[in-house]
Amino acid sequence: MTDSYEPARSRLLAQLAAAMGDNPVLHAMRAVPRHLFVSPELRHRAYDNAPLTIGHGQTISQPTMVARMTLALMLRGEERVLEVGAGCGYQAAILGELLPFGNVIAVERIPDLVSAARRNLEACGVSNVEIVAATNLLGAPDRGPYDAILVSAGAPSVPDSLVAQLKPDGRLVIPVGDRERQMLTLVRLAAGQPVTRRLTECRFVPLLGTEAWPENFWDSIPLLETLDP
Repeated sequence: MTDSYEPARSRLLAQLAAAMGDNPVLHAMRAVPRHLFVSPELRHRAYDNAPLTIGHGQTISQPTMVARMTLALMLRGEERVLEVGAGCGYQAAILGELLPFGNVIAVERIPDLVSAARRNLEACGVSNVEIVAATNLLGAPDRGPYDAILVSAGAPSVPDSLVAQLKPDGRLVIPVGDRERQMLTLVRLAAGQPVTRRLTECRFVPLLGTEAWPENFWDSIPLLETLDP
């Protein structure tokens, strides 16, 4: 059967490869069908290089951002990875594709999205990703420590509790900034001390809760993250 999404998928991946070179992350993005993670009415836009709404004020991230965040984790294939803010499960699926000998714990706070992410991952045949409902603790400290943590929401600062969930040589990638604009930030533990590197500007929905933004942060904020390709 002809894959009607293949022309759009190939155009997107060619655009990403021109910007950042051919790499394993792009191979993973080819293997994971993004159109299965968006609603049927948006599937014609599934391979646009843009964030798309998934309901509940949340988005599936721009493919450029997915690629850059995932590359920054420097995965080798056997790690235990935490994602904070699973949404529809797409980013977690990309991580899972890169971890043939590892696994992903992906935390989501919105019950409907927990269910949707589980359905989407099952439909894609992803078996090394577990979607868990968020608690009042940031991340999933009871399931750690982690080789790498990816946060798919913007925080006002790097949460100490997430750094504490890293293994001694772990990496944390997180958007940090204010409500309008964040800086994608890489934190690496070296000799037990966090070393921070600023990567690129971005715009994400807010990370809510302890060590993040208050629950009423949603009042009058834009919903979509943006990044120049």
